[in-house]
Amino acid sequence: MLTLQLRELEEDGLLTGTVSAEMPPRVEYELGHALKPMMVDLRAWGERHTRSTTQRRV
Repeated sequence: MLTLQLRELEEDGLLTGTVSAEMPPRVEYELGHALKPMMVDLRAWGERHTRSTTQRRV
């Protein structure tokens, strides 16, 4: 089930999988080109939001 979902995410360009040549086989996933810019923006928003709420509580 998980493997099928990961493959679908790869097909949609949301993940990129790299298969390693070892036994047992292992696949490492990273964000695909479609998600990287959104995640960078989301992280920046989270960092700004965390700083502003922390400063208000002090």
